[in-house]
Amino acid sequence: MAVPLSVVIIAKNEQGRIKDCLESVHGWADEIVVLDDESTDNTRAIAGGFTDKIFIRHMELEGRHRNFGALKAQHEWILLLDCDERLTDELKKEIEETIKNGDTKIAAYWAPQINYLGDVPLNHGGWSSPHIRIYNRKYVKWSEADYDVIHPGLKYTEGYKSGNLKYKTIHYSFRNVEDFIAKINRYSTLEATKWYLDGRKMPQGKAMWRAWDRFFRRFIAKKGYKDGYYGFVAATLSGFHEFAAYSKYKEMKEKGYYLKTPSQGQHGQKK
Repeated sequence: MAVPLSVVIIAKNEQGRIKDCLESVHGWADEIVVLDDESTDNTRAIAGGFTDKIFIRHMELEGRHRNFGALKAQHEWILLLDCDERLTDELKKEIEETIKNGDTKIAAYWAPQINYLGDVPLNHGGWSSPHIRIYNRKYVKWSEADYDVIHPGLKYTEGYKSGNLKYKTIHYSFRNVEDFIAKINRYSTLEATKWYLDGRKMPQGKAMWRAWDRFFRRFIAKKGYKDGYYGFVAATLSGFHEFAAYSKYKEMKEKGYYLKTPSQGQHGQKK
């Protein structure tokens, strides 16, 4: 019998990865919902082999997009899955048991991850930090604030809280070093935009400290060195993310605009 939850997957031009993602939950979850961000490849055609609940919608704001997906789902329990993520059998069993017998006041659960850089698992360096995996849409909503262009927060109904799962999600985070660098560029732009829009105070000294601290914590304190050379690469690029985000944020403040999307160049939006 299928588990009474809805898997919500956000996709954009993911024809190379969405099939494996869908196969990891197909036949186990009672429903799969795919939100397609106007893909121009075969993403929707591939998804159509697993579900008929495919919605085409431009993702202008992540929190709003995720709330839309939850509204289109049949079940109250929502499982979030990105195209580069896979569920293990152990995690699926844990989720099934949690939904069936979990604390009724826990409305969201976080699960750790195994992150990969190419074929190399990043077992150290803090890369397995928990991410939100399942939540009950009756009691949990995503923030839709204009400044939440990345990593939107969660809003809980009073009296409800979050919990933690034990088993890990497999996360093929970075196809290779080039993909890692491309994501650093994209996400640092979004991070800078968030700081700019919410009026964040980010002095240069603090920003430089954050960059160094991020590298030190990942490579030394959290033993990223145990992952060899690619552990060093991951820690270095993680620190560079902070430097890049600050540099973009500083430019936005000086010029008085932010980049709505990285492709807009200097035709940004006034605050």
